[in-house]
Amino acid sequence: MNPFDDSPSTPPETPSASDSRSPAGQLTHSLEPLAGDPLAWAAPLPPPELLSSPQYPEDLQITWSWIHGICFVIFGFVSLVLVQGILAVYYLPHGQKLTTKQMEQYLPAKPEFVIGSMLLWYASIFFFLYVTLSLLRGHSFWECLGWRKIKAHNRERPRNPFVYFIAGSGLSLFVALLTARMKEPENIPMQELFKHRQTALLFVALAVLVAPLVEETLFRGYLYPLFVRLISALLRFHGIEDAPALRSGVLGSIVLTGVLFGLMHGVQLGWTWSLVSMLILVGIIFTLVRARTGSVFASFLMHLGYNSLIAVAAVLSTHGFTRMPQGQ
Repeated sequence: MNPFDDSPSTPPETPSASDSRSPAGQLTHSLEPLAGDPLAWAAPLPPPELLSSPQYPEDLQITWSWIHGICFVIFGFVSLVLVQGILAVYYLPHGQKLTTKQMEQYLPAKPEFVIGSMLLWYASIFFFLYVTLSLLRGHSFWECLGWRKIKAHNRERPRNPFVYFIAGSGLSLFVALLTARMKEPENIPMQELFKHRQTALLFVALAVLVAPLVEETLFRGYLYPLFVRLISALLRFHGIEDAPALRSGVLGSIVLTGVLFGLMHGVQLGWTWSLVSMLILVGIIFTLVRARTGSVFASFLMHLGYNSLIAVAAVLSTHGFTRMPQGQ
């Protein structure tokens, strides 16, 4: 469980006795079962797309497929509904019938509900990934999800981790300047959270200490390489050569992962599309850094710097959430 375990997530495959090599030196699957081995008849042939797939870089070597991705999405949605539903029933006042608007005002005032539901949901997601990707398959959890040391392949990619933290803080300042003149709608869910000091402080702590770790692992560690392989596979299916298909898959995955990252925060922002668009841009930049460095650690540091500057600015500007700006 070491985030910087350099050991490979999958051991190198060795040719078996049932494998044969073509004159060109390519490994092919023998159609003849091993004599006297009844289990050989049950061994399925590898799909043709795997035999012709390009050699993916190390950071795109994954152990899951689109089927696992579908199961992950279903599990994430069901677990979110269950966690929030159970906690809402537990923390809502018993014996009182509240309207939907009253519940929306009551629950954000409960830090146990707001922070507890997020932490429990994050924990359930990590539990699912740990069991299905690491425990049952014997792989390093962090390494298979892209947590590697930042390796500088050339001078254009800085290796010093502090550089990425500063870059994330600078990106946060840049976004703040862009959105300074945007008119925020009133009573968005995020504003409701900051009306309650204890909830606001815990939410800020969660945004700095937990959110970057979880969101980078999910978006840049799990979804990004999966989307790359799916998009490039679709392009190869339509006759695109391996190298162009892989490049297009990387570019398409960078955009798609960034879009999903922004949309995930849409509820918190009341679907204010100017703000959601800014977060989509931020998500694209985070994924671009992940793609360029081959490491989730780099995008995590940028995310950490981004959220840290926002948190510090929010605490200082409100005197620890004791003096909220007018209109909030």
